[in-house]
Amino acid sequence: MQSFGIGRPRRHLRIYLHELRVLTAKLEVTRSEIPSDVVGTLPKFDDPSATLCGGFSVGGVTVQLTGYRSADVALVPPLEPFRVKTGASDISVRVEWVAAIPPSGDPRVFDSGSVWRLSKGKDFLQFDFNVPFLGEQPYKRLIVDNNFCRAKLQMNEGSFATLPSVPEPLEYPLDELLIMHRLTQERAIELHGVGIVGPDGASNLFVGHSGAGKSTTARLWSSLHKVEILSDDRIIVREHPIGEKGEQIYMYGTPWHGEAAFALPQRAPLQRIFVLEHGQGNLLTRLARSQVVAELFARAFVPFHRHEYVESALTFLERVSDSVPCYRYSFEPDERAVGRILYFND
Repeated sequence: MQSFGIGRPRRHLRIYLHELRVLTAKLEVTRSEIPSDVVGTLPKFDDPSATLCGGFSVGGVTVQLTGYRSADVALVPPLEPFRVKTGASDISVRVEWVAAIPPSGDPRVFDSGSVWRLSKGKDFLQFDFNVPFLGEQPYKRLIVDNNFCRAKLQMNEGSFATLPSVPEPLEYPLDELLIMHRLTQERAIELHGVGIVGPDGASNLFVGHSGAGKSTTARLWSSLHKVEILSDDRIIVREHPIGEKGEQIYMYGTPWHGEAAFALPQRAPLQRIFVLEHGQGNLLTRLARSQVVAELFARAFVPFHRHEYVESALTFLERVSDSVPCYRYSFEPDERAVGRILYFND
């Protein structure tokens, strides 16, 4: 899944939102023209006879799997450190095996250009996953309610009939798609970044596009100091109430790591944000509120097929910019770049 970047000026964000509203309206018109017997209705998600359970939690979002086979609730290795006991969950996914998955009759909303496509039913969203070597039919299909609380995951038996082993149902990118879309319902967002809790206990988030130096930053800090690196590529930032004092912004580790392969199922209160770019002199420049929103949005994972999701992301990023100081960091990849942050005073 790629992040979606746009230009820095806030005016461009508003223009983009207008274009999204127009596109969404066109999609709704197209959908209304489809006969009612073609547009799907909300499926049955619950199955009391499914006795096996498994679960994980990423970014404060808990996912529970239920099924009939042990493979139905198995987690891919990157998710194992994020495993939690089953119980109350934010997203409940029932796994079922079917003989075949027919083509979708619902209007397509988005095509990732890789393995998944999104369609919209009357009361739900549908994600189809296809790869050529598994045949023409989707090898799995996720049907989820609009609030991303309940879902049914269909696995195509025909697609895996000739394979020596069956893949875990929530293999990437489905696990990230679930979390990323659920975050649109909360005060939270996923960012391209490396989260580091330093030797002094300070929690800093370094955001950047691919090649900006995130994994390099993670390796530098870990080689010089005893630190906790929550992730070297993707961090979830979210707001939590802290009693009568108000709210606190936290950053969470995720299983979707970068080249340095750092991934921890932990969180830390976020104290500063640095926008990475290669440069000289390890220069720090404080960013204005509008700059913070634009820079973070350009490095965010936002499902932009609905303008409501984009507006929600922008609103939350405004809250982040009001709560956490953010700087542009033109750095040189050596130990001086680490010292510059350790001894920096706002």
